[in-house]
Amino acid sequence: MDLLRRFQDYIRSFSLTGQKDHLLIAVSGGIDSVVLCELIFQSGYKFSIAHCNFQLRGNESERDQEFVQSVSKKYSVPFLVKKFDTENSAKEKKVSIQVAARELRYAWFHELIQQGKGHCIVTAHHLDDNIETVLMNFFKGTGLAGLRGMLPESGKIIRPLLFARKEELLEFAKQEHLQWVEDSSNASNKYSRNYLRHELIPIIEKIFPSAIDNLGDNIGRFRELEKFQVDAVQLQLKKLIEKKGEELHIPILKLKKMTSPKTILHALITPFGFGPAAVEETVHLMESETGKYLLSDTHRILKNRNWLIISPLEVQAQQQVVVDDWEEKISFKDGQLLLKRKPADSIEVVNNNGKALLDEEKIKFPLILRKWKPGDYFYPLGMKKKKKLARFFIDQKLSLSDKEKTWVIEMNRKIVWVVGMRIDDRFKITASTKNVMEISLDQNRSMK
Repeated sequence: MDLLRRFQDYIRSFSLTGQKDHLLIAVSGGIDSVVLCELIFQSGYKFSIAHCNFQLRGNESERDQEFVQSVSKKYSVPFLVKKFDTENSAKEKKVSIQVAARELRYAWFHELIQQGKGHCIVTAHHLDDNIETVLMNFFKGTGLAGLRGMLPESGKIIRPLLFARKEELLEFAKQEHLQWVEDSSNASNKYSRNYLRHELIPIIEKIFPSAIDNLGDNIGRFRELEKFQVDAVQLQLKKLIEKKGEELHIPILKLKKMTSPKTILHALITPFGFGPAAVEETVHLMESETGKYLLSDTHRILKNRNWLIISPLEVQAQQQVVVDDWEEKISFKDGQLLLKRKPADSIEVVNNNGKALLDEEKIKFPLILRKWKPGDYFYPLGMKKKKKLARFFIDQKLSLSDKEKTWVIEMNRKIVWVVGMRIDDRFKITASTKNVMEISLDQNRSMK
């Protein structure tokens, strides 16, 4: 079966494409994307061409842009182009040029889709590209999700050439007398993918002549196996995870008893920015003492007794609220406080940790609502001696997680209330109190 017929059969199976859909083709000007344009044109689809000029190869980048524009004129389709300052973007984000280019490219493509420039993004990745991706992922240790390679469909991105080898595209281009441009950077082995393509794969093929074809066949099996694994792991995660607000609590003993704890861990932590190496680090964390933790850019994994706790990293701006004057409601990250002024003779004193009853005359604004910090102390209600909060928490048998969620109200460097626990004895109501400031923790937005 010729390439065109196979292409048409393959793309018809995609959920994002139909003859009436308008496709947005990512075109670099190389042979792969040029062949893709011709196949889509001959298959009768409506399309536009989008070209990224990363400004990395001087005049050659400008040449590529002009060539791709000529391709759009050939098919009489819209031509969309954007120039990127890729080097500065890589420096600012502290990533490689390749990573920066990829992020810039796909961010722009998705903007175009949102603007209605096309129904989906079409890329020219082929089977050889996918095999290279699988090998790179294997060496990086990305697990089954890496071994199944690029997916034919991923959100608004489709890759309708994943069935075809590079040599087939070259043969088709020659038959159709297509023209294309060569990217000189493809010849350089300084990029890991190029080194794999030019050096490692030819060595593998000398030893195992059918290796690449076998890898291509295995990608489909890996894809099915990965889906099976994901379904099984998600079922186990539902049994394992206990959600508490923004936190995930994982019982260590229960995790250890599972059939494949490392596989479960990998699926559990990777969505929170932890790489493959963090799996082993988390295994060691489970055996460490309470208080040890691992960090990603966005989350933390904390060992707390017999639990692992995954939580978002706190943002400093969310750690403090200044109350300059009387407010009926004070909202903060972990809840909401309600303030009321009441005559002292209307107050019924009950044991309620969620409510602070304070002598209003002793309270002066501004008040500061903040997270507690080491070194904080107060005079617990009923005591004449000060006590450090750290010691108070031990007496209250608070977990590390509960300590970290503890807020205090401070006035003139004095702690008025350890929110949800105990007021300071210096601000309690007495027989001479006229008006009471009642502060209660909104039970509908509880910290606990």
